[in-house]
Amino acid sequence: MQKRSTRANDWTRLALESYLDTVYRLAFARTRSKQDAEDVAQEVMLKLCRHAGEIESEAHLKHWLIRVTVNECASLFRSPWRRRTQPLDESWLAAQPDAPESDDRLDAALEALNPDQRAAIHLFYYEDMSAEEIAGALGIRPATVRERLSRARRKLRKLLDEGEERP
Repeated sequence: MQKRSTRANDWTRLALESYLDTVYRLAFARTRSKQDAEDVAQEVMLKLCRHAGEIESEAHLKHWLIRVTVNECASLFRSPWRRRTQPLDESWLAAQPDAPESDDRLDAALEALNPDQRAAIHLFYYEDMSAEEIAGALGIRPATVRERLSRARRKLRKLLDEGEERP
């Protein structure tokens, strides 16, 4: 029992040191709220503490964390107490002190994507994961990931092209 407990502590420590930022950024990409992302990240780490003994490898840990983060975000949106009834105004993100820095036009375009597309874009470009890795982590087919990426890129291109000034 001591060996299992030590291994679980090692996975928890590794997750906090190496993957907490990944969990937070993914949660932020899906929720677009600093407070909600913090709540999701905290809940994911608490779940890891309870289930760390089930983790088999670092790759399994990373996929487990991503899957649980996506599930927690979905739970957050399903909760009747936490649903947003109005869209956030444009100045909201700029007012967030710890929000990741980004171009205002790009951030507005990312906001227009659905949460599944934002997650795919985030994992592919910011976490440097392949479509196959994303599919394994999200429990979907690689073709679905590629389609989400393709649709998100088209939508981003359209939104960003519309915002450009033309002579």
